[in-house]
Amino acid sequence: MALKKGELHTGTIREVLYPNKGVMIVDDLPEQSESTEGQSAPEVIVKNTIPGQRIRCRINKKHSGRCEGQLLEVVEKSPLETEPAGCSIFPACGGCLYRTMSYSDELSMKEKQIRTLMEKTMTAGGQDDCPFEGITGSPVADAYRNKMEFAFGDAEKGGPLTLGLHKKNSRYDILTASDCRIVHEDFNRISSCVLQFYREKNWTYMNKISHLGYLRHLLIRRAYMTGEILVDLVTTSQFPGEGSSDQTISQLSAEDIPVHNDIADKEESQNTADTDEAQALKELADRILKLPLEGRITGILHTVNDSVADVIRNDRTDVLWGRDFFYEELLGLKFRITPFSFFQTNSAGAEILYRTARDFLGDVHGRTVFDLYSGTGTIAQMMAPVCDQVVGVEIVPEAVEAARENAVLNGLSNCRFIAGDVLKVLDELEEKPDTIILDPPRDGVHPKALPKILAYGVDRIVYISCKATSLARDLPIMMQHGYRVERIRCVDMFPRTQHVETVVLMSRRRD
Repeated sequence: MALKKGELHTGTIREVLYPNKGVMIVDDLPEQSESTEGQSAPEVIVKNTIPGQRIRCRINKKHSGRCEGQLLEVVEKSPLETEPAGCSIFPACGGCLYRTMSYSDELSMKEKQIRTLMEKTMTAGGQDDCPFEGITGSPVADAYRNKMEFAFGDAEKGGPLTLGLHKKNSRYDILTASDCRIVHEDFNRISSCVLQFYREKNWTYMNKISHLGYLRHLLIRRAYMTGEILVDLVTTSQFPGEGSSDQTISQLSAEDIPVHNDIADKEESQNTADTDEAQALKELADRILKLPLEGRITGILHTVNDSVADVIRNDRTDVLWGRDFFYEELLGLKFRITPFSFFQTNSAGAEILYRTARDFLGDVHGRTVFDLYSGTGTIAQMMAPVCDQVVGVEIVPEAVEAARENAVLNGLSNCRFIAGDVLKVLDELEEKPDTIILDPPRDGVHPKALPKILAYGVDRIVYISCKATSLARDLPIMMQHGYRVERIRCVDMFPRTQHVETVVLMSRRRD
């Protein structure tokens, strides 16, 4: 029986494929007629599910003979759901998926997902065996994140101000995350303090439709190893001013905003607003500094972001207290991290990830290593003590500057970092690599950059992937260019979520 778009159906999740694709076997169809007897029950892909759950969904997509459904209700829990969620907004929040599973069951599920995907990938690339070495779990499954971007908003239209994470499948609804389990309790104490402060002020957030309003995000970074904390309040430049509690800017239309025709009047009004804002920000910083925290605050910042996009962008950042960076330590090295610089969000897991990459790469003494998509140069600096030189290439200039500063901080003189697109920089480099490390963004290596990388013909390439489906697209191409997959291992950097890192060693065939 064919399923139709818009229909409601109930079924059991047979398995979850990577990434986050639950396969539901429909079980509420009418009894089979003679014409359909012997046909298997229809399957529907439903995200945000756990194997063994019985769920109710709505068919919302049909393409290429496959149906997709939206989860409406968990009718019966899975036998794998053996633990309490421990979070007041689970499962409505879109952050964690597997809070009710034991961590060992979660790891087993992720291992099976990637193994299945890699076996198919080896076949597609013409390799008979799949050298999959399993998965290594994170040293900690809770309180592991060293960075969180909380958003201001409301949980329902016209409701009280909230500060937290997006509701699952919602662009607008923000759920207050006062007891988030994947961050240290210091995060929750700080976010609760900031939310209470602005509820008292009765100021609200920037409306995503009108683009009017003041509050946008609260960025908190806390080093797992050192305990140093950086707090950054992100707002628009539309400061509401004292006495605006009855009707906030984000609730006004553009026509309601007062217009100053007189230049002197306008400047005086702006100066008053600047003074009021500075006083409010100082008051907020004082409250944060008085909180009983386990870690130590090193800086409180205010970033202005007037972009209409719902992302944190730095138009201007002012230091309200302390400094605009903190230090983290990994594998004996020290890293200076600023509010917007990239750094692995799981420091304890990152040590395992980088040890794995270093182990896969083997002996590189006297060799030149290219670290492509190098970010803030963390991997490059891990390799620097054991090789002749490392050349890192990264498209984000701020990340490259941070990489250079961290290399100096760690006394490493054999690292060179270049700002630019890998696709273009490879045409300009005079050095030739002996070994290459690839750690691309989620979309994988640019299709036009991959042939240039393979043209070097290096003996070994280590590919670190945060999205295994992108890896599965790139590996067969590399195998067609004379490479063989020697080792594959997963490292779980994101417990309780669908994400997992995959590390692959490839060697050039000499046949």
